[in-house]
Amino acid sequence: MIVSLSHVSKQLGRTAALQDISLEIADRELFFLLGPSGCGKTTLLRLLAGFHPADTGELRFGGRLMNGVPPHARQTGMVFQNYALWPHLTVAKNVAYGLEARRVTGDEVKRRTREALEVVHMQDHADRSPNQLSGGQQQRVALARALVVKPDVLLLDEPLSNLDARLRLEMREEIRRIHRETRITTVYVTHDQEESLSLADRLAVMREGRFEQVGTPREIYRSPANRFVADFMGETNWLPAEVSGQATDGISLATPVGPIQMDRGSGKIASGHLWLGFRPASVRIGESSINALSAVIEEVTYLGPVDQYRLVLRGNQRVKAVETSPAQPRQPGDKIMVHLRPDEMFVLPRDAA
Repeated sequence: MIVSLSHVSKQLGRTAALQDISLEIADRELFFLLGPSGCGKTTLLRLLAGFHPADTGELRFGGRLMNGVPPHARQTGMVFQNYALWPHLTVAKNVAYGLEARRVTGDEVKRRTREALEVVHMQDHADRSPNQLSGGQQQRVALARALVVKPDVLLLDEPLSNLDARLRLEMREEIRRIHRETRITTVYVTHDQEESLSLADRLAVMREGRFEQVGTPREIYRSPANRFVADFMGETNWLPAEVSGQATDGISLATPVGPIQMDRGSGKIASGHLWLGFRPASVRIGESSINALSAVIEEVTYLGPVDQYRLVLRGNQRVKAVETSPAQPRQPGDKIMVHLRPDEMFVLPRDAA
């Protein structure tokens, strides 16, 4: 099911929750809405579900105009952040509730309830009550309840936010498997960058009711549209820079830490005042014939799989770097050589906030 929004706006009180947004979500796509609290992502999800009407613009499901269509007539399934399971009903009854509300009866209810529970691997818990389940199991039941009505569009509102770290990882794999098996067009709201990078086919980064950038996880992480997107998608080092030369396959930059070479990427880089951005993982420890920099370790943070360093470079510029399982722990004050990968950097105009 293709989901299309055209110039949609929504005012909530004095807040412009959505501001003239347009978007097309492809059939069978797992699409993420990502952004900080208050950016409009949950408002947009509720607009898709029919809980909020659009003030202006059009919403279409597969070409069918949905403006004014009530929630129960939209053929959507929604999984809420708090699961919203009925505590007095069994797992099976919770899942069957949506079918009974649609006046499905008899063996059809039993069959579809059983199939939905099998999809989420909860068929052996059908007779239990929700308070006998773990958080991860309750989340699976909430998914089954949404899937049992065979929705055209599945809506997920921060479904993993109440789970601990181990269960979140487990449920990510389950959501990926379920989407691969059902191929339902799915819109997933989260503020967790790692979730979006690991699961999404495409995603939209939102700020103040607008889309800052729409693209694949790799596109947005490696080529952010502005500093807001870059910083929201993960920790970023920034250095002021100016273009000092351009060739067919690369760009020379003048920076406070010395000359830097970077790959050209998708097009010509304008001259003027720029920001050079690169992730901590793009700072490699060791000598190199290109983009080699001397550094002093100012701070070491042990993170288990990696050690994170705050480094002081020439010109008193500070950047962060990570090193996977170093043979010997490094200490503050150690002098090291690092280098920057030319293909793992990006530049933005200084005014790209």
